[in-house]
Amino acid sequence: MAGLHDTREKLILIGNGMAGVNAIEQVLKLAPDKYQITVIGKEPHPNYNRIQLSYLLEGSKTFEEIILNDYSWYEQHGITLLTGIKATHIDTESRRVQLSDGTSSDYDKLIIATGSNPFMLPIPGIHKEGIVSFRDLQDCERMTSAAREWKKAAVIGGGLLGLEAAKGLLKLGMEVTVVHLFPDLMERQLDPVASSMLQAELEAQGIRFLLNKKTTAIDGETRVDRLQFEDGSSLETDFLVMAVGILPEATLARDCGIETARGIIVDDFMQTSAPDVYAVGECNQHRGICYGLVAPLFEQGAVLAKHLCGLPVEPYQGTIVSTKLKISGVDVFSAGEFQDAPELDVIRMQDHWKKTYKKVLLRENRIVGCVLFGDMTDSAQLSKWVKVHEPMTQDIHEQLVGSKHIDDADPLSFVAAMPSDEIVCGCNGVTKGMIMHAITNNGLRTVDEIKSSTGASRSCGGCKPMVEQILTLALGDKYEGSHSAVESLCGCTTHSREDVIAAIRDKRLTYVREVMNVMGWQNPEGCTKCRPAINYYIGMVWPDAFQDEKDSRFVNERLHANIQKDGTYSVVPRMYGGVTTPEQLRKIADVADKFEVKMVKVTGGQRLDLLGVKKEDLPRVWEDLGMPSGYAYAKAIRTVKTCVGSTFCRFGTQDSLSMGILLEKKFERLWMPAKFKMAVNGCPRNCAEPAFKDFGIIGNDGGWEIYVGGNGGIKLRAADLLCKVKTDEELIELAGAFIQFYRETGKYGERTSEWVERLGLPAIVSEIVENKARREELMASIERALQGLYDPWGEVVESEELQHRLYEHIQMT
Repeated sequence: MAGLHDTREKLILIGNGMAGVNAIEQVLKLAPDKYQITVIGKEPHPNYNRIQLSYLLEGSKTFEEIILNDYSWYEQHGITLLTGIKATHIDTESRRVQLSDGTSSDYDKLIIATGSNPFMLPIPGIHKEGIVSFRDLQDCERMTSAAREWKKAAVIGGGLLGLEAAKGLLKLGMEVTVVHLFPDLMERQLDPVASSMLQAELEAQGIRFLLNKKTTAIDGETRVDRLQFEDGSSLETDFLVMAVGILPEATLARDCGIETARGIIVDDFMQTSAPDVYAVGECNQHRGICYGLVAPLFEQGAVLAKHLCGLPVEPYQGTIVSTKLKISGVDVFSAGEFQDAPELDVIRMQDHWKKTYKKVLLRENRIVGCVLFGDMTDSAQLSKWVKVHEPMTQDIHEQLVGSKHIDDADPLSFVAAMPSDEIVCGCNGVTKGMIMHAITNNGLRTVDEIKSSTGASRSCGGCKPMVEQILTLALGDKYEGSHSAVESLCGCTTHSREDVIAAIRDKRLTYVREVMNVMGWQNPEGCTKCRPAINYYIGMVWPDAFQDEKDSRFVNERLHANIQKDGTYSVVPRMYGGVTTPEQLRKIADVADKFEVKMVKVTGGQRLDLLGVKKEDLPRVWEDLGMPSGYAYAKAIRTVKTCVGSTFCRFGTQDSLSMGILLEKKFERLWMPAKFKMAVNGCPRNCAEPAFKDFGIIGNDGGWEIYVGGNGGIKLRAADLLCKVKTDEELIELAGAFIQFYRETGKYGERTSEWVERLGLPAIVSEIVENKARREELMASIERALQGLYDPWGEVVESEELQHRLYEHIQMT
């Protein structure tokens, strides 16, 4: 480890995206002690997988699940990470980078990886509200937010990105129309036959298409409400996603005199015209080509890393690109050339009944391209053949068009024949040799272990079948196959959630690192998925002995505030049941003035959110407020939303205010597998929206109705009726039993909406409603957990004292 007088060369990376950080990863593997590394990222996030934004948009993954390198990774490798900051100027003579915060950093080697910007059509109305691109996390959040408020969405662009955006918006409940200038979708990757099959499949799923349409204007006073087309027709819409292409972000390089064209011009080793300045990824231009797909960018990064480490490396000569559509339920693949041409011979097979299509293109009897739809079995082998321009033989032809698939005769023959340096995972630059080495030297046995160790299949997942074939080749009969593997907690281990909980209980494990050490974690540091999960499971099993490990929590939970896109934080003090006092309002106003809070916002959970708080001000903000945290960042009870109930409302039949405050005070700060929202309504009019909460309560003349498993977020789900009770005591007991059962059986990160569907409502009813003994057991467990709850400042609140304060407050109300 370098001392105070660090003599290592200084390497700066401008851009915290996939291409640049992948190059840094390769440098760390090849020469971990060669450079002092600084990474400058304009987004206020660690490195995440931009390829999987479509999964985030449709709700099948959370942001934590698409993070590639969390904050601890940068710390572990001694990397200085500057987020929410832009590089504003490069002085190539003095070798210094100026930053947007007024500081500067000098360098010995500099990598520019500024990526690209979305191209926005220069048409009248383009600057109206309700128009976004689809390039980063912020765009994803804007689209998700729009889906909650608006009904109709239009996507201009029928390429890969546009179709992914359309499918995501469709899953969010919007009516989606894709507007495309050309007659065929994905015309840069698919031929007309595959394009028409893709369109038919997506139309069956609910997406509408307007093809051969040139958009000439966007109407609306301040917000988009209609698109006008060149042929005189129009389309009503509430929201517009522009996905018509990208432009390399070369402004920074161009302004400091580095040679640029469409992108930053680089040679075969990613060197720019400036000494010791390199460019990698979508921002560069190599041999006249600007690549917009991730695989070539990682190939560039691998060449650059070896060059920076002084190792022999073959020059980068360009990439034959392949494309795979990642929308669930639609399988499309193409590689190399895909359009018919007079000089090409074509082998074509189409099955309308099975909805499959295969086309292979030959030039002078060599395979130069292919298109697949519906059946991806042969994609890995065809991709390889296209890359090396494999000669067509009688055997290959029979395998392509005959009754057997390519790998029927000898499933591992082409994997065994692959050279060691051939790339298997184009997204992360992982070769067959790297995977074989990891299997042999580290004793890996599953695809998840390989993903954690090498990065293969952690991005788009398209190489997963080949990774599994390499596993089979390496392990032979010892490989049990993916079908037999129990779902592991994460890629750092083969152990499942159940294994981890059993070990914590049986071996009385009480620390995260103790669990990982005893259970033989492959990655001794763990990751952002397993460390918080283990921390939660320890607290759930041993509430009395639990010592919360802050470094195993997400940054929001460590700081008791939600980080925002500009690097500031939002602070949400708790307002029990949405009820506040003039004294609390004065405190909030005073804090907002004192710390120059940018905005005070009424939240959907009936609280006030102070937005724009600086990180260094957070402790003093909480001190001046003198209010408990509303846990707006935590996997815990967020809020209990209430109506005014019988206290004020002429329709109210039950005291929803008092019950909401009681429930919130009783269960606040109790950690859950995921965030947990409650609502109490004093009558069936549902003003507090209990039908879309994790635990919703509706009052009526005869008592209370309890609804569970609702979700008003991305995965919209109406709650199920759990049962009806007559008394407040029964309600509190059922609430406690339900929460504890969820705490004990829910997967970390699993919302109750998913948990209810996984377990089935009858099983939950049987466990906590019909089985009185089990209900009492669960209540005893949750009372033990409530005995020693910790607030954000470490103060222990004992259960008896808590109960006294609860009922005292209710009586005052």
